[in-house]
Amino acid sequence: MTVAAASPAPAAESPAPVAGSGAMIEANGLSKFYGPFAAVRDVSFAVPQGQVCAFLGPNGAGKSTTMRMLTGFLAPSAGTARVGGFDVAEDRIPAARTLGYLPENGPLYQEMSPAGFLSYVGKARGLAADRLKARAEYVKEACSLGPVWGKPIAKLSRGYRQRVGMAQALLHDPSVLILDEPTGGLDPNQVAGVRELIGRLRGEGKTLLISTHILREVRAVCDRVLLISAGRLVFDGPADELAGSEEEMEAKFRELTAKPA
Repeated sequence: MTVAAASPAPAAESPAPVAGSGAMIEANGLSKFYGPFAAVRDVSFAVPQGQVCAFLGPNGAGKSTTMRMLTGFLAPSAGTARVGGFDVAEDRIPAARTLGYLPENGPLYQEMSPAGFLSYVGKARGLAADRLKARAEYVKEACSLGPVWGKPIAKLSRGYRQRVGMAQALLHDPSVLILDEPTGGLDPNQVAGVRELIGRLRGEGKTLLISTHILREVRAVCDRVLLISAGRLVFDGPADELAGSEEEMEAKFRELTAKPA
């Protein structure tokens, strides 16, 4: 799970959510235009605390663009994004403290070991030494990084790099996690470990928005599905409302994404 280096805003502790709608992730009319091309157009949804929400769509549908706007890594052309009640554009620092983000292809420092990289990220986020030590031990175990803890990241498999990225996203104990393809490059045993971890995070009351192409993962771990096609939201509802079996879900996915948005 490759991930970006520490967010621009240091975060010693996750702040309490701001009072308001109760949603931990909010998109309000989010749009992103590149000249005449609309990558995302007028996308709105809200994810409440403790919900695990899948964000689906075909390649090029606007999933990653939407996630980047939600996390503040990309400025929207129109609309607003809020995390934990904080506007990610106007309240960047508290929003970053609340959020753990795993981009699809974020950079890692290849010469560092997982131990060194996470130490660097924790210090950049402002974690106190004792807190950083405790959280590093937590993510080392949660992401099964023990066998490669001291090895250079450049020599790790793609699956282990994915796990280093997940560890970075979890390090500061955020209340909101936005994960872009968290099981990409993992073998079946590792995928099962991610499922278990997501279940643990749900039990801790975390809020998760997960982009994936693997529909069986949606049925295994998600409460709700958001489906985007050609930059527009075309479905928002419980996972079992999209369809029952994996085959039915695939058929419904094709039906919804084949229509003009």
